[in-house]
This record gives sequence, C-alpha cells and structure tokens, in this order.
Amino acid sequence: MNILIVRNDKIGDFVTALPACYILKQHLPDCHITVLISPINQSIAKNCDFIDATIMDEGESAFALAKTLKSKHFDCAFTLFSNTRVAVAQWLARIPLRIAPATKLAQIFYTKRVLQRRSQVKMTEFAYNIQLIQSLFTNINTTYPCPLLTLAKNNILCPKDKEIIAFHPGFGGSSDANWNVSEYIQLAQSIAHLRHIQLIFTFGPGDEQFLEEFQQQKGDLRAETYVSQGSLADFTAIIASFKLFISTSTGTFHLASAIGTPTMTFFANSLFASDLNSSHKCNLKY
Repeated sequence: MNILIVRNDKIGDFVTALPACYILKQHLPDCHITVLISPINQSIAKNCDFIDATIMDEGESAFALAKTLKSKHFDCAFTLFSNTRVAVAQWLARIPLRIAPATKLAQIFYTKRVLQRRSQVKMTEFAYNIQLIQSLFTNINTTYPCPLLTLAKNNILCPKDKEIIAFHPGFGGSSDANWNVSEYIQLAQSIAHLRHIQLIFTFGPGDEQFLEEFQQQKGDLRAETYVSQGSLADFTAIIASFKLFISTSTGTFHLASAIGTPTMTFFANSLFASDLNSSHKCNLKY
C-alpha cells in the first residue's frame, strides 16, 4: 500500500505527527510511507526508519503539487493538517482515498472526513493525528517506543566532568508565551554558581535578534553561546546531549522531548497553547 501523510507546517507540528507515522508502519510493515513536509523537517524525516520517502512542499501551486503527487501513484492519503491548496492538489492527483479532518471548506475535496474539534483540546495534537489513522484502521495498535527519535548524541558542546543546561530564548513566532532574554539571563544567573553545570544559550536561524540581545545583556554571566548552522537533525543530536533544555513551547522543545532530553517549558494561559496540548505533557513518554 502506497500511503501519503501530509504534515507540511512547522517543526513542532511535524514532530507530533511522528507517532501516527510509526504506528501505521508497524500495522502495515510492507506499506510505503511518504510524508509531504516543509523543507526544514527533511533531515528529521530522513532519520526515521518508519518513513520511506519525503516530498518537500515548497509552496508551489496546487496544480504543480498535484503533478508531483500523481506521479507517485498513492493509494491513500492522510492529511493531518489541511488547507485548500493541498486538498485540491490531492483531488487533482486522483488519490483514491483521501482522509482529513472535517474542517474548513477544504473538506469537500476529501473522500473521508473525520470530525475533530482541535481548538477544544479534548485530546493532544499527536492523539488527533492518530485518530485520523484509526478512522481507517480501527484495530491498529497505538503504542510506540519512547523516545521515538533515535539519533546518536553529539557531545561537541559537552565539557569534561560537567553537564549542560541549555537555554533557548528564540522561537518561530507560533508560541503564545515566552520570557524575554533578560528573564532567561536572570534564571541562568541563579544557577551559574553550580560548578558541575555548564550553561549554554542556543540560537537557530531567525534568532539573530535574540542573540544580539543576549550578547548586549549577559554581563558577567558564565555562559557559552551556540548558533545552529547545520540541519535540524544535527541540532537535535546536540540537544540529546543536554541535561536540561529550557525554552518556550516551540519546535525545539518538541525536538528535545522527542529525543528524550528533559525540558523546562513556558506555556500560555489559553487552552490551545497550554501544556494540555503539549507532546511532552501528554505522555508521548519522550
């Protein structure tokens, strides 16, 4: 069975789709799973042995995307997050079975629609994704190993006889709650006296403002900086070596959880952005 799974949005959103991919592969070991994802998530997908292939969504037109999808001859598609463009593309590609949440106008282009009220957060995001798989395979085993991501630790930042506590002030703009840089610095200063701990502030692409603010405000704080310049999988392997990863609820938090690194995370008061919708809180058992 040739299966397409669509989760072409941000880092954390794709991480919450991994359990659905895993249980489907375990249920149908001979199936071929292709994921339609954002380019930033490609290196993570390629490190998952339960994902066979990737298609990068570069934002092309529905007609161009449909041409790509049609060439792959998919038997069915699970769209974990839908919009009109990907819905129309699948319809144009004539994928026989197209499953998606029953939301928005886009639902008319799917052959099977599952009613989900994700904004009510009655389940976590990864559980909603699994529910879509269960709509076709009702007897599927929904258990999976934890942590789900397995990457060799990169200890390049680890000094001898010390453990790393990392602070990640930046975020992609999707989080509803975050501390400012000075508050992260204040927290770091409260534990800077611990001799067995190395403090590191990490920054990724797009975090230039946060890095500049940190350099201007850190004063005499004993902390190193690390700016990620490799792939997302490279950064995740480094996160795997940390004793603790401190951030807001953003993509890097989900990666830390998925690789098994303990996290300290800031959440908003709103229901959708609270820890009730967190992959870490809801026992992916990362």
